[in-house]
Amino acid sequence: MTDQMRGVYSIPVTPFNEDGSVDYPSLSRCVAWCIERGAHGIVLPVNASEGPHLTDAERAEVIRKGVEATDGAVPFVAGVTGITTEHAVEYTKAAVGAGADSVIAAPPNGGSSELVYDYYAAIAEAAGVPVWLQNNKPPTSPVIPTPLMLRMLKEIDHVDYVKEESIVPGQIMTQLFEQAGDTCHGIMGGMGGRFLTDEYHRGACGTMPAGHITDAHSKLWAALEAGGKGEGHLQIVTDEAQSIWEQLLPSLNFEFLYSISAYKMAFFRRGVIKTPVTRNPAAKKLDRLDIEELDRILDRLGPLLDD
Repeated sequence: MTDQMRGVYSIPVTPFNEDGSVDYPSLSRCVAWCIERGAHGIVLPVNASEGPHLTDAERAEVIRKGVEATDGAVPFVAGVTGITTEHAVEYTKAAVGAGADSVIAAPPNGGSSELVYDYYAAIAEAAGVPVWLQNNKPPTSPVIPTPLMLRMLKEIDHVDYVKEESIVPGQIMTQLFEQAGDTCHGIMGGMGGRFLTDEYHRGACGTMPAGHITDAHSKLWAALEAGGKGEGHLQIVTDEAQSIWEQLLPSLNFEFLYSISAYKMAFFRRGVIKTPVTRNPAAKKLDRLDIEELDRILDRLGPLLDD
């Protein structure tokens, strides 16, 4: 599709001041920085940006500031996950009202398949723009059964895309591509891009990683896109892309350990945000040796970074 959302859809962090309040000027810098370093889209606020740890008012303002900072340069995907259908619909209306081009939501905890179906149907009706199914895994959120994802893609208007980051993401992508037909406009991977070369080969239209090494991810994506198409949904992974992905593995392993604290410290060490402060319970404190290791990783990534 010529209008397919495609590429590196970076997730900026939500920066905080030392007192724990949202640092909106740093947020705007963070969004602009990701775009300057090659992001093809912006996704905010979601798990990597501490969306679940923001107040409702803060989430609305983070989306508004994010859309404003994006300024139409790339698509903006707003995180609208709610603990109830009503909660998610309220977030969705606020996001679309602020100018979001698309919305993404994970399913609520403890819901039956019918509840999950109705949850996404309500989001889609309120949105009127493309909706992403975010399929993750516990403890972050429940896994959406593949047959249910297929049903929603086929039956619910505006449910067009999937972010797939559950236990075996590549296999699920292949199943969706083979069975959803043109009702699925695209699938992106998550988990920082740890499986991106496999996902790309299977047909992924992009990835949604935390944005602290957007410049490296955008170079990887350019190398992937140079490979062209194979048979069916398959895409060709170039030797250059495989080499870049292998260079990224130490960074991806580090962020797997420390998650939001790693993203924020990297943004902080790269001079993008004023503090690496996180909110509980997201915080996994980095000690002195962790920070030294992160600095080594960033230094060795030097040729892939724009600093």
